[in-house]
Amino acid sequence: MAESGIHRSLRGRVRWRDPVHILALGGGAGLSPWAPGTAGTLAAIPLYGLLLLAPGWLYGVLVVAAAVAGLWICDRAARDFGVHDHPAIVWDEVTGFLVTMAAAPAGWPWVVAGFALFRLFDVVKPWPIGWLDRRVTGGLGIMADDVLAGVYAAACLAVLARLGGAA
Repeated sequence: MAESGIHRSLRGRVRWRDPVHILALGGGAGLSPWAPGTAGTLAAIPLYGLLLLAPGWLYGVLVVAAAVAGLWICDRAARDFGVHDHPAIVWDEVTGFLVTMAAAPAGWPWVVAGFALFRLFDVVKPWPIGWLDRRVTGGLGIMADDVLAGVYAAACLAVLARLGGAA
Protein backbone atom coordinates (compact mmCIF):
# COMPACT_ATOMS: atom_id res chain seq x y z
CA MET A 1 0.00 0.00 0.00
CA ALA A 2 1.37 3.42 -0.94
CA GLU A 3 2.27 5.78 1.85
CA SER A 4 0.37 9.09 1.79
CA GLY A 5 2.16 12.44 1.78
CA ILE A 6 0.97 13.07 5.33
CA HIS A 7 2.51 9.82 6.54
CA ARG A 8 5.72 10.43 4.58
CA SER A 9 6.19 13.92 6.01
CA LEU A 10 5.88 12.60 9.57
CA ARG A 11 8.02 9.48 9.15
CA GLY A 12 10.27 9.19 12.20
CA ARG A 13 8.76 12.25 13.88
CA VAL A 14 5.63 10.82 15.55
CA ARG A 15 6.24 9.23 18.92
CA TRP A 16 3.22 7.08 19.79
CA ARG A 17 4.30 6.89 23.43
CA ASP A 18 4.12 10.67 23.70
CA PRO A 19 0.64 11.74 24.89
CA VAL A 20 1.10 15.13 23.20
CA HIS A 21 1.51 13.44 19.81
CA ILE A 22 -1.47 11.16 20.43
CA LEU A 23 -3.68 14.12 21.36
CA ALA A 24 -2.38 16.35 18.55
CA LEU A 25 -3.11 13.63 15.98
CA GLY A 26 -6.58 12.96 17.39
CA GLY A 27 -5.58 9.42 18.34
CA GLY A 28 -4.44 8.86 14.76
CA ALA A 29 -7.41 10.43 12.95
CA GLY A 30 -5.14 13.19 11.65
CA LEU A 31 -3.15 10.62 9.70
CA SER A 32 -6.07 10.05 7.35
CA PRO A 33 -4.79 10.43 3.77
CA TRP A 34 -8.07 12.16 2.84
CA ALA A 35 -9.30 15.26 4.65
CA PRO A 36 -7.47 14.84 7.97
CA GLY A 37 -9.33 17.84 9.43
CA THR A 38 -12.64 16.16 8.68
CA ALA A 39 -11.34 12.91 10.18
CA GLY A 40 -10.28 14.82 13.29
CA THR A 41 -13.73 16.37 13.57
CA LEU A 42 -15.32 12.91 13.23
CA ALA A 43 -13.02 11.69 16.01
CA ALA A 44 -14.45 14.44 18.23
CA ILE A 45 -18.00 13.06 18.04
CA PRO A 46 -17.48 10.18 20.53
CA LEU A 47 -15.68 12.58 22.88
CA TYR A 48 -18.64 14.94 22.60
CA GLY A 49 -20.94 12.02 23.44
CA LEU A 50 -18.94 11.32 26.60
CA LEU A 51 -18.94 14.97 27.60
CA LEU A 52 -22.73 15.06 27.32
CA LEU A 53 -22.79 12.94 30.46
CA ALA A 54 -21.26 15.85 32.38
CA PRO A 55 -23.25 18.78 33.76
CA GLY A 56 -23.22 21.83 31.47
CA TRP A 57 -20.81 23.80 33.64
CA LEU A 58 -18.31 20.92 33.58
CA TYR A 59 -18.65 20.60 29.78
CA GLY A 60 -17.74 24.28 29.55
CA VAL A 61 -14.76 23.93 31.89
CA LEU A 62 -13.47 20.92 29.94
CA VAL A 63 -13.81 22.67 26.58
CA VAL A 64 -11.94 25.72 27.89
CA ALA A 65 -9.28 23.36 29.28
CA ALA A 66 -9.03 21.61 25.89
CA ALA A 67 -8.56 24.98 24.17
CA VAL A 68 -5.93 26.19 26.65
CA ALA A 69 -4.10 22.85 26.58
CA GLY A 70 -4.34 22.96 22.79
CA LEU A 71 -2.15 26.05 22.70
CA TRP A 72 0.70 23.95 24.08
CA ILE A 73 -0.23 20.62 22.45
CA CYS A 74 -0.42 22.09 18.94
CA ASP A 75 2.66 24.27 19.37
CA ARG A 76 4.76 21.39 20.66
CA ALA A 77 3.50 18.97 17.96
CA ALA A 78 4.19 21.53 15.22
CA ARG A 79 7.74 21.99 16.50
CA ASP A 80 8.26 18.22 16.82
CA PHE A 81 6.87 17.60 13.32
CA GLY A 82 8.82 20.51 11.84
CA VAL A 83 5.77 22.09 10.18
CA HIS A 84 3.53 24.89 11.45
CA ASP A 85 -0.05 23.59 11.51
CA HIS A 86 0.76 20.26 9.87
CA PRO A 87 -2.48 18.82 8.40
CA ALA A 88 -2.19 15.81 10.74
CA ILE A 89 -2.50 18.06 13.81
CA VAL A 90 -6.23 17.88 14.51
CA TRP A 91 -6.55 18.75 18.21
CA ASP A 92 -7.74 22.15 16.99
CA GLU A 93 -10.57 20.50 15.02
CA VAL A 94 -11.52 18.36 18.02
CA THR A 95 -11.71 21.45 20.22
CA GLY A 96 -13.49 23.51 17.58
CA PHE A 97 -16.21 20.88 17.26
CA LEU A 98 -16.64 20.76 21.05
CA VAL A 99 -17.04 24.56 21.01
CA THR A 100 -19.63 24.20 18.22
CA MET A 101 -21.69 21.77 20.27
CA ALA A 102 -21.42 23.56 23.64
CA ALA A 103 -25.02 24.82 23.65
CA ALA A 104 -26.54 22.66 20.92
CA PRO A 105 -29.77 20.81 21.54
CA ALA A 106 -29.42 17.07 22.07
CA GLY A 107 -29.88 14.64 19.20
CA TRP A 108 -28.18 13.31 16.11
CA PRO A 109 -29.64 15.90 13.74
CA TRP A 110 -27.87 18.59 15.79
CA VAL A 111 -24.60 16.64 15.79
CA VAL A 112 -24.78 16.35 11.99
CA ALA A 113 -25.68 20.03 11.61
CA GLY A 114 -22.89 21.04 14.00
CA PHE A 115 -20.40 18.87 12.13
CA ALA A 116 -21.41 20.37 8.76
CA LEU A 117 -21.39 23.96 10.02
CA PHE A 118 -18.05 23.60 11.78
CA ARG A 119 -16.41 22.05 8.71
CA LEU A 120 -17.93 24.78 6.51
CA PHE A 121 -16.50 27.60 8.64
CA ASP A 122 -13.18 25.79 9.11
CA VAL A 123 -12.75 25.28 5.35
CA VAL A 124 -14.19 28.56 4.01
CA LYS A 125 -12.58 30.68 6.77
CA PRO A 126 -14.71 33.85 6.63
CA TRP A 127 -13.26 36.98 8.22
CA PRO A 128 -11.59 37.06 10.71
CA ILE A 129 -10.98 33.28 10.71
CA GLY A 130 -8.87 33.39 7.55
CA TRP A 131 -7.00 36.44 8.79
CA LEU A 132 -6.11 34.62 12.04
CA ASP A 133 -5.10 31.52 10.10
CA ARG A 134 -2.70 33.50 7.90
CA ARG A 135 -1.19 35.85 10.48
CA VAL A 136 -1.05 34.21 13.90
CA THR A 137 1.65 31.61 14.46
CA GLY A 138 2.46 28.95 17.03
CA GLY A 139 -0.09 27.11 19.10
CA LEU A 140 -2.30 30.19 19.27
CA GLY A 141 -2.42 30.39 15.49
CA ILE A 142 -3.23 26.72 15.13
CA MET A 143 -6.03 26.87 17.72
CA ALA A 144 -7.54 30.33 17.16
CA ASP A 145 -9.08 29.83 13.72
CA ASP A 146 -10.73 26.54 14.70
CA VAL A 147 -12.08 27.84 17.99
CA LEU A 148 -13.54 30.85 16.17
CA ALA A 149 -14.99 28.56 13.48
CA GLY A 150 -16.61 26.68 16.38
CA VAL A 151 -18.06 29.93 17.75
CA TYR A 152 -19.51 30.80 14.32
CA ALA A 153 -20.98 27.32 13.95
CA ALA A 154 -22.40 27.44 17.50
CA ALA A 155 -24.07 30.77 16.71
CA CYS A 156 -25.66 29.25 13.61
CA LEU A 157 -26.88 26.26 15.61
CA ALA A 158 -28.40 28.62 18.18
CA VAL A 159 -30.28 30.49 15.43
CA LEU A 160 -31.47 27.20 13.90
CA ALA A 161 -32.61 25.93 17.30
CA ARG A 162 -34.47 29.18 17.97
CA LEU A 163 -36.16 29.12 14.57
CA GLY A 164 -37.04 25.46 14.98
CA GLY A 165 -38.38 25.89 18.49
CA ALA A 166 -35.74 23.62 20.05
CA ALA A 167 -34.57 26.26 22.53
